[in-house]
Amino acid sequence: MKRTLKKIQKMKKRKIFLVAGARPNFMKIAPLWRELKKFPSQFSSYIIHTGQHYDYEMSRIFFKNLGLPRPHFYLGVGSASHAKQTAKIMVKFEKVVCDQMPDIITVVGDVNSTLACSLVAAKLRVPLAHVEAGLRSFDREMPEEINRVVADALSDYLFTTCEDANRNLRREGIPQEKIFFVGNVMIDTLLSLKREAQGRNTWKTFGLRKKGYALLTLHRSENVDKKEVFVNILEAFRKIGNHIPIIFPIHPRATKQIRKFKLGKYFSSQPNSGIFRVKPLGYIDFLNLMCDSKFVLTDSGGIQEETTVLNIPCLTLRKNTERPVTVKEGTNIVVGADPRRIVREATRIINGKEKKGKTPPLWEGKAAQRIVKVLLNT
Repeated sequence: MKRTLKKIQKMKKRKIFLVAGARPNFMKIAPLWRELKKFPSQFSSYIIHTGQHYDYEMSRIFFKNLGLPRPHFYLGVGSASHAKQTAKIMVKFEKVVCDQMPDIITVVGDVNSTLACSLVAAKLRVPLAHVEAGLRSFDREMPEEINRVVADALSDYLFTTCEDANRNLRREGIPQEKIFFVGNVMIDTLLSLKREAQGRNTWKTFGLRKKGYALLTLHRSENVDKKEVFVNILEAFRKIGNHIPIIFPIHPRATKQIRKFKLGKYFSSQPNSGIFRVKPLGYIDFLNLMCDSKFVLTDSGGIQEETTVLNIPCLTLRKNTERPVTVKEGTNIVVGADPRRIVREATRIINGKEKKGKTPPLWEGKAAQRIVKVLLNT
């Protein structure tokens, strides 16, 4: 009788929520959405867009690039302080969960949407899956670190990208049976779109040469919210820009701070010299710029992983990283906000002395398949 009951429960079609709030989240849920759609009798999937960083209209290009449908539920929370934003997401998400009664809630990464929806899932006793679990910078000054730790503590399924993450979770007392080493869903998306991206030649639209420019992303509060720190970083970029042009698809936060601190003088009006600002790009155009760059300067998390797989030198503008595998095995070097070190490491790359790396285990484009296999068998 017990076996029959278990079989019936396994056959029941399960409703799965895929939660996304910020740009990197879209790249992580896309392969999961596609893989879950292969099992229509076992799963019905719903995309929840919290609107944490972009409203749907602004993020539509990401959805189009990634082959995602219009979100089934859009919460539209917008920007706010950490407390207000987290609270607004919880209130709106709780209503959706109570109305829809999902069987599994899947959160990705480490943004406020991840924290808020994890708390709602735990309080409403809905099984929670955290994709990209176990990453740690060991720096509690980072809001993302708090989000990661809390989401992992509440999760029933912890899907990890690397052995470092597995060790972190075991050290925190997470039972081994909840931990699943599946690889990196961000890389699933990267590899699925790499060929299309390489055919774009986006860099040509800026009059650049292949491997003749550096690509920059910069948005974290510790880098752009304090004028002295921001100026020091820009001084370093200006020196680098004398030798190689830097293309900067600019984040709204950085735009706001440049205006506030009146830092326009640091930017070039021509794309072939200095630091040249461009509007935020869709994923495929950005991937093209990354594939054909000489090196990347970033304070993003996911870009550290993508450059490692693409074997492109990456200088991370932070004092630490929650992705140490990209330093130990990949092309990443953590340089912080120290202008001398930024210039020194960039000069080494320009002179052909870049760091070589290798691709970490299971970063071959099949992470979503492994995740869905786990869900099918539990």
